[in-house]
Amino acid sequence: MSDTRIPDYRTDPFFGLDDRWIETAPGELTHYHELGEGAPVLFLHGSGTGVTAAANWWLNLPELSKVGRCVAIDSLGYGQTVVADGTAYGIREWVRHAVRVLDALGIEKTWIVGNSLGGWVALQFAIDFPDRLLGIVSMGTGGAQLTGALAQHAKPTLTEAGIRNTLEKFVFDKSLVTDELVTLRYRSALNDTASDRLAQVVAARDRDRHELPLDFGVLAQLAVPVLLVHGVQDVVIPVSRTWDLLTVIPEADAHIFSRCGHWSQVERAEDFNAVVTRFLTSHGAGR
Repeated sequence: MSDTRIPDYRTDPFFGLDDRWIETAPGELTHYHELGEGAPVLFLHGSGTGVTAAANWWLNLPELSKVGRCVAIDSLGYGQTVVADGTAYGIREWVRHAVRVLDALGIEKTWIVGNSLGGWVALQFAIDFPDRLLGIVSMGTGGAQLTGALAQHAKPTLTEAGIRNTLEKFVFDKSLVTDELVTLRYRSALNDTASDRLAQVVAARDRDRHELPLDFGVLAQLAVPVLLVHGVQDVVIPVSRTWDLLTVIPEADAHIFSRCGHWSQVERAEDFNAVVTRFLTSHGAGR
């Protein structure tokens, strides 16, 4: 370990997850949560102000850790991951960061579960590092053309009311957006803003939406199992995005949730966990 200091930080008890850090490059400490044993499953969160691995996956990691070794990271520019001076952001940079995490943890091949931006990164990972991949679960896959709701999601008003408005766009059942969840996300958003990362991260993501769209020609040759998950009422990424990918990726299946928005792993957590568990175990995961 270098002399890069581990932050004095603890994930809020609301999420029920322990904190870990690992050095993944000089000056770079990746913050992550790990539960379970067996086949590796790397979890990649979505984008947006105040997002963290914990806030994406707290309802999924305990259950899915019964299937494999679940590792959920704060990607570069998000959460509590410490980035080195001069760090660049973008889809390929987030892919390479994921590879560095795998290398640091001694993981040769992994499943990836990605939400929104994380699903986009997972599929780019499949394009760039196919020999490191066992398969993908992607929900509300990012990289789609900018919609009105997506543009608003990218630049929310940095108040608790603004954060609530953003989170309510993620779900069909708005009662899931509790005061406690809004407050926790708002605190995390203040951390992103204080570190001057947010503008860089958003600009890199939106740049790559145009400059580095997923190469459907390469995805048409993808030889690993893929599960695409989407909520019918997703106003951030339209469900047509899943259909577009489904018709291209040879071994892709899809599960569409009714009465569900962009946050399927939260809004339909129990059902989501069951669907993903069945998918992973049917393709050889499990102890």
